[in-house]
Amino acid sequence: MAGFTLYPKRKMKKLLKDGEYDEAIRFGKSLEEKFADDHDFMFIMGSAFFIADDAEKALPYFERAFELDRKDVETLTLKTNVHLALQQKDAAIDCVNKILEIQPQNDEALVLLEKLNEF
Repeated sequence: MAGFTLYPKRKMKKLLKDGEYDEAIRFGKSLEEKFADDHDFMFIMGSAFFIADDAEKALPYFERAFELDRKDVETLTLKTNVHLALQQKDAAIDCVNKILEIQPQNDEALVLLEKLNEF
């Protein structure tokens, strides 16, 4: 267990994998100040809230993760899903456009953009 003490992000991932979403969030919140500038931590926290069906609380974590790494397509993809869950179509389209700026041939983003523009 010493590894989890030395590697708190690993512990959070294990808790999420084991379905312990509330515990992962509680543990993450206790570390939030220390890891405020850590992209992976912000991504994990956003994921924890999103998995726990709290898109509203997930959004700031994905926004911060994207601020810390503006080339991370995975963060943008999850941020898009959060905006869709919150019924924020324009923000979702903005995220998809950012994905396409980074990866112009991203098939998933191209299909999603087409669907979003149909509505």
